[in-house]
Amino acid sequence: MSKGRLEAFSDGVLAIIITIMVLELPSPEGTDWSALAPVTPVLLTYVLSFVYLGIYWNNHHHLLHAARAISGAVLWANLHLLFWLSLVPFVTGWMGHNHWAPVPTAAYGFVMLLAAIAYWVLQYTILARQGHDSVLARALGSDLKGKLSPVMYAAAIPLAFVNQWISDAIYVGVALIWLVPDRRIELAFDRESQ
Repeated sequence: MSKGRLEAFSDGVLAIIITIMVLELPSPEGTDWSALAPVTPVLLTYVLSFVYLGIYWNNHHHLLHAARAISGAVLWANLHLLFWLSLVPFVTGWMGHNHWAPVPTAAYGFVMLLAAIAYWVLQYTILARQGHDSVLARALGSDLKGKLSPVMYAAAIPLAFVNQWISDAIYVGVALIWLVPDRRIELAFDRESQ
């Protein structure tokens, strides 16, 4: 299978996930600004999840760009990632509709944790195929953000039962860490081509 076909499939799945999320947004019951108040938790959770999916899409694009070849193991690792990302609309709606209650907030963190682990599995499946002396391996380096994110998610899950606002702040913090596109892969390939 070509990289292009895998990337197109993944892009399609992510587009469907985002479409499902936006279709679950409730319309306000009224015509003034105060009508937005009851749907604000759902809207804010949607924005957070949209940012997360955008981050995954961006980094997934760079990762596949760096891959020289696609193997069966890479296909399965990619499906593993897409599975966890496909649950984002479910936990987004659950958390937003229940005003960030502890159990839905913890479930949101659980899905984000497993998506982060699945991304790591995909990344290292590609690395195993290319070798640890490849341009991709050099670009990733120590991957501090990739190691820090799952730790933060793991902390946010039990903290949702202490104070869900702490968990929400952690989820926003992780998104902010990744919001600036990770240019390590892009820069490594630019240096390689010079």
